Amino acid sequence: MKNKPITTIKIRKETKKRLDKLKEHDRESYEEVIRKLLFVLNASKNNPERAQKIMKKIDSSVKRNQRYTKVYNEQDDGNTI
Repeated sequence: MKNKPITTIKIRKETKKRLDKLKEHDRESYEEVIRKLLFVLNASKNNPERAQKIMKKIDSSVKRNQRYTKVYNEQDDGNTI
């Protein structure tokens, strides 16, 4: 996120714990996790089968502690949710 304005949001501790579980690695930011969630949400609107495949890849990546962020960052044009 190059030179983009930053803001602070309040979330419940339970929500933070859930976001933590979605991190693919310890240094992944909440920004990255939320963008990943938004990417999958938008993909599910347009192509539910593709979104399901993406979610499975992310899930297995999280389990193997590997990154999958490249795909959604490359495909995110910023004009969706």
